[in-house]
Amino acid sequence: MSQTHTVGTTTPPGSPPLTAAARRSLLGASAVAALGGFLFGYDTGIISSALLFIAPEFGLSDGMQQVTVASLLLGAIVGVLGAGAVTDAAGRRRTLLVGAAVFAVGAVVSAVAPGVEVLIVARVLLGLAIGTASLTVPAYIAEIAPAESRGRLVSLNQLMITVGIFVSYLVGYLFDDGEGWRWMLGLGLVPALAMLLGVLRLAESPRWLLGRGRREEARAALLRTRTPEAAEAELAEIEALSAAETRTSYRDLLRPAMRPAVLLGVVVAATNQLVGVNAVIYYAPTMLKQAGFGSSAAILSSLGIGLVNMCLTFAALLLVDRVGRRPLLLGGTSVVVLALVLLGALYLMGDDGRPVSGGLLVAGLCLYIAAFAPSLGLAIWLINSEIFPTAVRGKASSFGNVTHWGLDFAISLTVLTTINALTPTGLFWIYGLFGLLGVVYLHRKLPETKGRSLEDISASLRG
Repeated sequence: MSQTHTVGTTTPPGSPPLTAAARRSLLGASAVAALGGFLFGYDTGIISSALLFIAPEFGLSDGMQQVTVASLLLGAIVGVLGAGAVTDAAGRRRTLLVGAAVFAVGAVVSAVAPGVEVLIVARVLLGLAIGTASLTVPAYIAEIAPAESRGRLVSLNQLMITVGIFVSYLVGYLFDDGEGWRWMLGLGLVPALAMLLGVLRLAESPRWLLGRGRREEARAALLRTRTPEAAEAELAEIEALSAAETRTSYRDLLRPAMRPAVLLGVVVAATNQLVGVNAVIYYAPTMLKQAGFGSSAAILSSLGIGLVNMCLTFAALLLVDRVGRRPLLLGGTSVVVLALVLLGALYLMGDDGRPVSGGLLVAGLCLYIAAFAPSLGLAIWLINSEIFPTAVRGKASSFGNVTHWGLDFAISLTVLTTINALTPTGLFWIYGLFGLLGVVYLHRKLPETKGRSLEDISASLRG
């Protein structure tokens, strides 16, 4: 696939602007769906604080701590594998509804777990919901959003992930005592119920409805967020480009026509994980405690890292449809690589596996997350929601999602043991090397998708 820099087909300049009611409806629907992103962030982030108290209460070794963290990710892999086919067959809305219900059950079981075995089962359940949400939420928002605001709206999912992580650190700080970890895990029930009730009022994706021959329902769904003229024009464009599409199996997605887009989605997802972001999110309090911080100070410092993550994601949300995907992704990932080199150097200059300065460690982690948030943090969900045809978006984006969760599982299961084997310097520098390889590939292969219709993007990536 050659590098693509052209903008391609965009929303016609004369398209009538959305009414205030349509804008509210569009933002409301996106926000409800993005509660799945909040729960994704909360349930992945809260374990970093809870683990400081779960480990001594249940007598967990480093290995069992890693298993407890990674059990959620194992569930996420299974969730993504199932959700790809389910969301294409049953629809985006129904899949979101089931995911919200599973989030609620997982939160309750986590909070009452009498031992590590039940906790692991609960985290597998939460993982199923997270895997489902990570695939379905961006796909749903991308399919209801106009081209000119799709980047911001899909990126709302990533913003809500960072908000969830930040809130999880805040809750961890507020419940900083032995039994407080049960409240930390159980409070995930509140947003899960809010999402469940909100999804009941959502319309189905108009693109999914049209793909099932339900044109009038698709038109009604579009009219919630479009003027009548814009709705008819969009229906015509979708129908014209969908006419040539046939039902596609997973095997068909590996054929030459689809291979460039699938490979791009996989590489974006792999780079997202191989720079070690979830090693930071899951184990930041543990790393800071090992660097000499007390439990409360470690969680409070992690709260600062989470705040940086959230604020920079919000800034990127405002820029992504103006600046474009390529500058944010390539520039930010380059700074991520630099931050990883600096973090490794801090440990290299220190003694006994500690950095030369705890304050510099916090600053380095903040630089890392500030660069990651508007680049790879946004890109994995946004790019994978934009580059595939509607009829196969669920199945095709599952390749990237499975890559993300599979590598996340592998990294979370090996962070502490890898640090023991290679030292923190070796760990950070390996992550930096992977980031550099990702920058080189994406510089050559990533097209700019700003302002282009989903149908135009997917057509341009055909092999």
